[in-house]
Amino acid sequence: MTTDLFNASVWEKAWKEDPEAMGNKFRKAGTDLARSFDHKAKTFNEEVFSEGGRRRSERIIGWLEGQGVSFEGQSVLDVGAASGGFTVPFADRGAKVTAVEPNIPLGELFIENTARFPQGQVELVRDLFENVDLDATSWKGAFDLVFVSMSPAVTDWESVESVLSCARKYCYISLNAGGREHSLMNEVLPLLSGQEVHAKSSDMAYLTHLLYLKGYSFESLITREMKSMEVPREEAIEETLQMLKHHGHTADESARRIVTEYVRRTYPDGKVLIKQGGRYGKVLIRLQELNMYSRAEAGKS
Repeated sequence: MTTDLFNASVWEKAWKEDPEAMGNKFRKAGTDLARSFDHKAKTFNEEVFSEGGRRRSERIIGWLEGQGVSFEGQSVLDVGAASGGFTVPFADRGAKVTAVEPNIPLGELFIENTARFPQGQVELVRDLFENVDLDATSWKGAFDLVFVSMSPAVTDWESVESVLSCARKYCYISLNAGGREHSLMNEVLPLLSGQEVHAKSSDMAYLTHLLYLKGYSFESLITREMKSMEVPREEAIEETLQMLKHHGHTADESARRIVTEYVRRTYPDGKVLIKQGGRYGKVLIRLQELNMYSRAEAGKS
């Protein structure tokens, strides 16, 4: 066990093959990563740019700035940018942002949300990050900050190396640090299987341990974040049925009937208040200035 604990190849293989790792759960469920947000893009966008959503993004950006990351005049690659929840505040701070987002509805909302910026400050690449030819685009080592927030672009160590290769100064990655909490799923799952939702794995654990073993300098943070969203009842039903795949259940007619009857009976007014979140990990990887950052010393320089 001690030998395996310090063997990077063992951990790389374990992450790649772990059936509970997020990438493998997506693949097993047959999730089309370019289309999975089609039905909830508008609701997602409204939540991201709500007062609470803006506060969450500002807390994360504030943490980065507290570690010495600046944005004025810097180049940022925003991987899995969605509708621009981070791209917009990055650009507001003076960064030039290249955003990658394959989902068509989210991409349209992204264009609306970033329309006020000068031409050339924000660019949208409508593709999966893993489909981008990094050599042909000259993205390798091209960005001061690579930012990957809860994106399925990072599913194993190979994908981590891919996003790291684009970064010149910093790379930020956030991942689940345990099971995701979803109040409606927690209510429905026992009706289908008698089982509750329990965390069985953590992509964040693989990421931080491999960064340590491979000699990277980084700061990490684990927090528990929750948010509430009021969702139309039929949308909540469809989202729950989609999520069943990640818990080993098929969204067949029986499951649809059970979920639909429960939601309609429990939420007769047509609106479902969903509380979701969980434990999340955030890592800022330093590729330059590998020593501990000090605001006081930075102010003197």
